[in-house]
Amino acid sequence: MSGFLDDCRRVVGASRVLTDSADTDPYLTDRRRRHTGKALAVVQPASTEEVAAIVRLCNTHLVPIVPQGGNTGLVLGSVPDDSGTAIVLSLARMHRIRKVDALNNTLTAEAGCILQRVQQAASEAHRLFPLSLAAEGSCTIGGNLASNAGGTAVLRYGNARELCLGLEVVTPQGDIWDGLRGLRKDNTGYDLRDLYIGAEGTLGIITAAVLKLFPQPKAQTTALLALDSPEHALHLLALAQMQCDTALTGFELMSDYCLQLVRRHFSQSVFPFANAHAQYVLLELSDTESPEHANATIEKLVQDALEQKLIQDAVIATSLTQSQALWDLREAIPLAQAAEGQNIKHDVSLPISAIAAFIRDTDRLLQDAFPGVQAVVFGHLGDGNLHYNLAPPTHEDAQSFLAKQAAINRIVHDEVHRFGGSISAEHGLGVLKREEILRYKSVVEMNLMRSVKRALDPLNLMNPGKLV
Repeated sequence: MSGFLDDCRRVVGASRVLTDSADTDPYLTDRRRRHTGKALAVVQPASTEEVAAIVRLCNTHLVPIVPQGGNTGLVLGSVPDDSGTAIVLSLARMHRIRKVDALNNTLTAEAGCILQRVQQAASEAHRLFPLSLAAEGSCTIGGNLASNAGGTAVLRYGNARELCLGLEVVTPQGDIWDGLRGLRKDNTGYDLRDLYIGAEGTLGIITAAVLKLFPQPKAQTTALLALDSPEHALHLLALAQMQCDTALTGFELMSDYCLQLVRRHFSQSVFPFANAHAQYVLLELSDTESPEHANATIEKLVQDALEQKLIQDAVIATSLTQSQALWDLREAIPLAQAAEGQNIKHDVSLPISAIAAFIRDTDRLLQDAFPGVQAVVFGHLGDGNLHYNLAPPTHEDAQSFLAKQAAINRIVHDEVHRFGGSISAEHGLGVLKREEILRYKSVVEMNLMRSVKRALDPLNLMNPGKLV
């Protein structure tokens, strides 16, 4: 393959074809450090034309391609397998904001642009790009779109798919599709944009995107509410939606055990309640009128929720610092889990109305099968996305517990399916769930997906072994 690598060097420059292990290792290991693959090289193009040229070379030499953005995925979708036959195509050098059109409320960014940079560019134009993730300082727009990322603002603004109007894509044959159209309406055939979003790089390489922007809110206000159960949280959600409508931009559910972990591992965290409660909701409003209107709205909501006995206590942030402290409690949960030790994660979505029953029934089944298992349940209740994670009983070591992962997954995923949900809400399938999904999708659906893959990528060079 030396001839192939020499050709790659002629396209992107010798220093941008990495082969030494010291240089390539960060690209070959997944974020949670569960798997380290092998690759012929890590190739770093700086333009769409260079991406296309590299893909054409891969076609000629039958070299598989693993596209990679910030490598922050959680399902092994952005790292190569152990064969060493693929290249990792890093898009990190493609990080330009190409255009901001404030009147059209759009921004065009290259795939390697860090999400936080897109947020900043929107803010500089007095606009909002609402996609917000814990990894926003390192994940990239290309990866966000390839995995159809969710985050904390889906309730109001939707997933990454809903925030994208157009794409630029390099096809598996090395052609460039220029679909960078900033149109809200374009009824001229198949929606190719939606085909590539969520495809995890298996159908082509997203190199740029036209993203939707929104007016900046005039005020944001945050409250942490204490309550007895997920059932009460669902009724609170209904009340908040009725009273606040589109101003409701965040509605995060957290169990008491989640915040116990945060307090244990982040002693500087400020816990605002004197007593513990079974569940908590972190609620955020984004107001288009004024801070006074935002405060009045959230105060009325809290008062009505107290009168209806949906909540037991509440803290309303009175400053940006207090608001950030409340959000820090939520964002610290995954970090606290990691500090506590290894655990089994599930990223699932359910009909919102089924969430309380799912938690109740699944908790019971797991306790029957694995007494003492500890559920770390939190997530975006407003859009039905739960992170239903499990830690070992206090008397069991992590390795023994992880050996039960297949049996635990079966219980959790079967319950998700029984309630009409999905075993992947916002992280994708990658390698980890590629086989698992066969239990829950019909033969017809899988065959349709495979037909699309074969039609667009007949040589199976685009991120092989992922998704389908």
